[in-house]
Amino acid sequence: MKSSDPIRYCQVCGTPVVHRIPDDGDTRERAVCPACGKIHYVNPLMVVGTVPYLGDRVLLCKRAIEPRLGKWTLPAGFMELGETMAEGAARETDEEAGAHIEMGAFFSAISIPRVGQVHFFYLAALLDDRFAPGQESLEARLFAEADMPWDEIAFLTVRWTLEYFFADRRRGHFGVHEASVPWSPKL
Repeated sequence: MKSSDPIRYCQVCGTPVVHRIPDDGDTRERAVCPACGKIHYVNPLMVVGTVPYLGDRVLLCKRAIEPRLGKWTLPAGFMELGETMAEGAARETDEEAGAHIEMGAFFSAISIPRVGQVHFFYLAALLDDRFAPGQESLEARLFAEADMPWDEIAFLTVRWTLEYFFADRRRGHFGVHEASVPWSPKL
């Protein structure tokens, strides 16, 4: 994936960079500083979240921000430096839903190459049904599979993760799921 906003200046010394394949054996074009030699990498962003559940219901948050304002999603967001994936997922669940959870197993990883993201979800048992949605959520609500607002789900990665959850629940065993979103102008 080529960045739509390429690096123009070295983050170390401020010199304008050149875009070329580095001399270190790399095979991809990178922003390289001709003055100090710093190679600047642009790597995918990690989105981390949970599938918070209570019995046969899953907690969704209605988005108060773009993109997809007013659509339903699992509590998730960008991982911060200095935290593990599980810590980030728990933090996002607290920030977006104000939910009290017990973190569970790693559940799904879905790559979205066209936007440079990978979405990771963990199972999370809800400890109660009290929620305090944060600034990024209009509301937080539990949904059974039959009541799931499928046409109002904000992101394909969330839809797939929910489908994996309910299919695994019917089987009586939760697995680990990995997928990639194909490129499409509609997604």
